[in-house]
Amino acid sequence: MQYMLMCCIDEALWNGLPDAERDAVMTDYHALIQEMVTSGHYRGGARLQTVASATTLREQNGNTVMLDGPFAESREQLGGFHVVECRDLDEALALARRIPPLRVGGSVEVRPVDPAYRL
Repeated sequence: MQYMLMCCIDEALWNGLPDAERDAVMTDYHALIQEMVTSGHYRGGARLQTVASATTLREQNGNTVMLDGPFAESREQLGGFHVVECRDLDEALALARRIPPLRVGGSVEVRPVDPAYRL
């Protein structure tokens, strides 16, 4: 079964970390991704640019409206995502627990991919 690991963090908190700490987190992150690739769990993912680069589309009265920035204001922003292949939720959670930004205030939402709509 595939799971999406959505990685969120407060961008201000992340940017406020000392460079050495951010570098250490990212070094550990790259090592974890390589491990997931080697083990066959990793199916894809990406780090996103800052929330300031986002454009949100909405429909209002039958017209598409474009807004700069994220859809909703929140304390944390989606910073990246990973799709992993796991035998069950427990295995997906075990991988998610190892995502390095957790140790500096990030969060990871783990959600099964709906197999009926998977490409």
